[in-house]
Amino acid sequence: MASIFLYHVVGDLTVGKPELVEFSENETVEAAIKAIGESTECGIAIWKRKSSVQKGLIENAEMRHQRFVGILNPLDIVAFLATDDCLNDQDKALNTPVSQVVVPDSTLLKEVDPGTRLIDALEIMKHGVRRLLVPKSIGWRGMSKRFSILYNGKWLKNIDSNSNIIIPNNINRSSSSATTATTIIRDKYCCLSREDVIRFLIGCLGALAPLPLSSISSLGAINPNYCSIEASAPAIEAARQIPREPSAFAIVEPTPDGQHKILGEISASKLWKCDYLAAAWALANLSAGQFVTGVEDNVSSRSLPEFMVAGNGASLANGGSGQLLRQRTFSSRGVGFFNNSSSQTFGVNRSMYRGRSVPLTCKATSSLAAVMAQMLSHRATHVWVTEAENSDVLVGLVGYADILAVVTQTRSPAACIPEAQSTER
Repeated sequence: MASIFLYHVVGDLTVGKPELVEFSENETVEAAIKAIGESTECGIAIWKRKSSVQKGLIENAEMRHQRFVGILNPLDIVAFLATDDCLNDQDKALNTPVSQVVVPDSTLLKEVDPGTRLIDALEIMKHGVRRLLVPKSIGWRGMSKRFSILYNGKWLKNIDSNSNIIIPNNINRSSSSATTATTIIRDKYCCLSREDVIRFLIGCLGALAPLPLSSISSLGAINPNYCSIEASAPAIEAARQIPREPSAFAIVEPTPDGQHKILGEISASKLWKCDYLAAAWALANLSAGQFVTGVEDNVSSRSLPEFMVAGNGASLANGGSGQLLRQRTFSSRGVGFFNNSSSQTFGVNRSMYRGRSVPLTCKATSSLAAVMAQMLSHRATHVWVTEAENSDVLVGLVGYADILAVVTQTRSPAACIPEAQSTER
C-alpha cells in the first residue's frame, strides 16, 4: 500500500473546500436544476430542514447526518419531467418539491473526523459512500509529521462504532483536534466527494507506482456489469429503473456476433448542463438512438413540440423566470447532442459524432492514470471501456468505486507495519 494512504488524513483534502450549503427538500425542481447547473459536481445533496426544536441547538456531525435525505442528479430530474403528468403541466412540474423526486438513501453520506486516515476514508467510499461530511477546522496545515500505523507509540485499534473512525488509544475525541494541530469550528462542515479523492490521488501518482501505468484490464478495474439500452428501444426505458452506480445507460447496437457496439449514453453526467425540458420530452418520445444521435433529420418539424425559453437562450428551468420569453422548437442541440446530416441510421460510424453525444471511452489496454485523467478532465463519473482491437465494441466501464477498489487492494494495512516502523525510526 502506498505511504500516502497512511501518512495523510481527511483534513489534508479539505484545505480550500467551501463550507457546506444545504439544499432543502422543500425547494422546487426548478431551483434544483439551477443549483445543479451551478454546482461543481454532477448532483446535489438534499437535506431536511431543522425542526423548531433543533433550530436553537448547535449540531454535531451525527445530528447533521440524520437530516440528510439523498443525492439528486440530472437523470433523476429528467426522468421525473418525462412523466405524462409533468409533460402536460410543466409549470406544476417545475414547482414540485424535490422531496418527491430525490431517491432517499442516507448511506450515500458518512460523517468523519478531519483526523481520519485517508486509507480509512477510501475504504468507506469504495463501498458506496459518495460524500464525506467533515467538520470545518481552522489552522489546518495538514499533518505536522508523517502519519502511520503507529501513532504516538500506540497501535490504532480504537474503532468508534458510530462513525467507523479509527482513533488512537491514548487520546479521546476532545483532544484529537489538538493532536492534529487544528481547531474544529462548531456547526460548520464541508463535503468531500469521490472526485476530490481522485483529484488528490492523481497528484500523487509517483507514490502509487507501478499502478498508474498498469492497464485497467490487468488491474481488474473493468466492471462488466453495466446497464444498456438498444438504440431501437424507447429512450424512456432509462427512466424506469435508474442505476445508482453509476447513473448511466450505454446506448448500444447489437452486432451479428452477439457483441454490442456503443453509440452514446444517457447519463447524469451527460445531462448535467442540458435543457431539462427538452431532454424530458426527448426521453418520453424518442428512441434511445434518436436521443443520442439527434433528430433534426429523422423527425419532421411538425411533430416536434415548442418550448417557452428565456430570451437569453437559457430554458425557463435554468433560471429564465421573469425574463422575456420566446418560442423555440425542440432540437436535439438543446439536449446537448449534435446531429450529423449523414447519420440517418443508428449504425453510424462514431467519427461522425459531434459535441457531447460522443461517449467517453477508453480501451481495455488504457492505463489507470489515463482513465483517471479522462474522468477528471471531463468531470465524468465513469468511462466506458471498449476492446483494444475494436474501439466500438463495449466490454464494461470504470467508475469511481472501481478506481478506489484498485488503489486500495494491493496490500493490506498490516503488511505496511514494518515499513511504517522503520520510517518512524
